Amino acid sequence: MIPFSLLAVVLVFGIAGAADGLSGYQISCGATSEKVVGDVTWVPDGRFVSVGNVSDVRSPGVLPMLSSLRYFPDTSARKYCYVVPAERKRKYLVRTTYFYGGFDGGSAPPVFDQIIEGTRWSEVDTAGDYARGLSTYYEAVVLATEKEVSVCLARNAATKSSPFISALEVSPLEYSVYNSTDFESYALSTIARHSFGHDGSATVSYPGDRFNRLWEAHSDGMPVVESQASVSQAAFWNKPPEDVFRRGVTTAGGRGESLELQWPPAPLPAASYYLALYFQDNRAPGPLSWRVFDVAVNGETFFAGLNVSTAGSMLYGDKWPLSGRTKITLTPAPGSPVGPVINAAELMMVVPLGGRTHPRDVIGMQALARGFDNPPADWAGDPCLPQGNSWTGVTCTQEPLARVVSLNLTNFKVGGSISDGIANLTAISSIWLVGNNLTGPIPDMNLLHHLASGEQPTDRADSSITREHAKASFVQNNSLQGAIPSSLKNRTGFMFHPHVNTYYCTG
Repeated sequence: MIPFSLLAVVLVFGIAGAADGLSGYQISCGATSEKVVGDVTWVPDGRFVSVGNVSDVRSPGVLPMLSSLRYFPDTSARKYCYVVPAERKRKYLVRTTYFYGGFDGGSAPPVFDQIIEGTRWSEVDTAGDYARGLSTYYEAVVLATEKEVSVCLARNAATKSSPFISALEVSPLEYSVYNSTDFESYALSTIARHSFGHDGSATVSYPGDRFNRLWEAHSDGMPVVESQASVSQAAFWNKPPEDVFRRGVTTAGGRGESLELQWPPAPLPAASYYLALYFQDNRAPGPLSWRVFDVAVNGETFFAGLNVSTAGSMLYGDKWPLSGRTKITLTPAPGSPVGPVINAAELMMVVPLGGRTHPRDVIGMQALARGFDNPPADWAGDPCLPQGNSWTGVTCTQEPLARVVSLNLTNFKVGGSISDGIANLTAISSIWLVGNNLTGPIPDMNLLHHLASGEQPTDRADSSITREHAKASFVQNNSLQGAIPSSLKNRTGFMFHPHVNTYYCTG
């Protein structure tokens, strides 16, 4: 999990408008109708989440998509999830935005965790920004392993009131963008993304950036140069917007002087980072419109002899170790006609994924959730992960590819029916559905070879029953019809009571 965020905040009182045509989903959480900012339409969140309460935010000047939020007061739920349609095996830029607005009557926003695709992503702590009248955003790049992306909130030890969210954006990326990262094993979490030489109001986003990445302005008093030539966005793997090349920073002394840039502006925890740097010779195209210099990061050579022309250049390191303060040094080559220049930079932490749930189990659990009328509030997102935030009543293995081994919904008053999809849970060893209101036929469970006998739990807590001491029970208060599944016939310790459609363990 990322312990911090260096992202600059988005001003609550203004943001550049955008044109129609932005791909993906721009979701205004808690909204009851569409909201328009510039030419971008923000949609209500009702189709993406099934739990939580909504509240209006009554702060003066707040942007329309931040004028409502969704909060989650249910303390029994292990997580609260948004599930957004996606294209399988495609990368997505995911951005969550938070503006507290005192919705719960408190003086400071709550602290809680956010989870993306089953991996604990970061802690959300917006108190400092909110005290200055600002909203806070977090951003990650993740691979959709199936046909949806899940983004969840969860309580942690520091949570004092209800987790909340103001806006959620999920934007598809092209194949080449950040393509040196193994997204089957890692996600990228944005730490900083800046365009140099711009003032504080010059944030670049869509439509300049077709993926709606936010390029914050960064200027620390260094000399600024204006570009005399355009660049082709298509020439760069990461497709940076042309606007970030319009200005850059250089040295005051010109020829022979190194440029030192303290960036990002705050110290970093020790980790591996994806670092991308963008350059362009700002002068008019001509025979001398080039700059040659070496690039070093904290004294280590990042690239030697970089030749920057008016067409622009990009450097990247996909797993660069960083910690503490970071200094980027550009040293001109002997005889270079002008000093070095830099236009923009991106820094993302490389986050190891916390494992995955077996696709077969995901299919099976999602089918069960659809068949139940009122499953537990946290039955969305990944059924098993992260550890400690599995679905209520679900116990899983702790392997890199997690398997569901137990289902215990005793006395949860769940209605609906048991989906045939339960047959996908081929590693399950115990199923407890005592005290519910289920109807319909008992599905075929012949593939559930690990079901065994054991001792019935006495409460609703998850059971750690081993496969050797587990059992399956479709029990009292349900109205299930059908014969005993052959998977349970002749199993020691089971009998069927024909009057209550119940399987009992006999010892």
